Amino acid sequence: LEQHFHPIIRAIEEDYEIPQLKRTRRIAALLPHDYEQSDKHYPVLYLHDGQNMFEKSAPFGSWEADKALASLAQRGMKDIIIVAVDHGGGDRISEYLPYLTRRFGQGQGELYLNFLMQTLMPHINKTFRILPGRAHTGIGGSSMGGLISLYAGMVYREVFGKMMIFSPSLWISEKVFYQAQYFAPYPDTAIYLYAGEKESEAHIPNVKRLHSSLLDHTSLPDRFRLKLSVNPEGTHSEYFWGKEFPAALEWLYFHP
Repeated sequence: LEQHFHPIIRAIEEDYEIPQLKRTRRIAALLPHDYEQSDKHYPVLYLHDGQNMFEKSAPFGSWEADKALASLAQRGMKDIIIVAVDHGGGDRISEYLPYLTRRFGQGQGELYLNFLMQTLMPHINKTFRILPGRAHTGIGGSSMGGLISLYAGMVYREVFGKMMIFSPSLWISEKVFYQAQYFAPYPDTAIYLYAGEKESEAHIPNVKRLHSSLLDHTSLPDRFRLKLSVNPEGTHSEYFWGKEFPAALEWLYFHP
């Protein structure tokens, strides 16, 4: 039965040009199983580390996002398009780093986000039936991918209304806490924050600090939602991010 609900996996391009970084990248879309039979428009979620989303052969394991989408679809939650953007291998940390740090120098995160917003998103909007507007547009990822997603949602709040932040690499720069403290979300903003208790000693304290900073505002707007999910068994791994993915997707997109 689940096969019937399996999303359509559409390769957008093996070597998509990233003019901002003078590199290319594989990009794929996961469409609702009945996309071809409908004329609906759908909300969208952009995910980093595309290699780890649904491939059996992913070196660090897979989120099995396709299976998660199939089981959500079986329960009536099928109306979403996921765009998976592969990471840049050896350039991964730099591409997902939006800050200047002593250890890694100047990150290229800003250029990578410019690619997403100025090059890729217009292409996706033209190619697929996407609901316009920030309330229908999400960004997400884990580890460094979680960090760049958080940064994108805070700095480009007019573009991204939903954030799926799994085990973000908050150790990399104090600036992220400063930004969280001064982040003034728009109405209709939803942030799903996840961490595992077995990741590293500083990890849970950092994520809890981030959570407090995001809530510590005199006035939060209407329809601002923030959820913190902690798995006592969770390690810093694709396996646990994949396990959390269906719950996060359901909370962000299907129970606003």
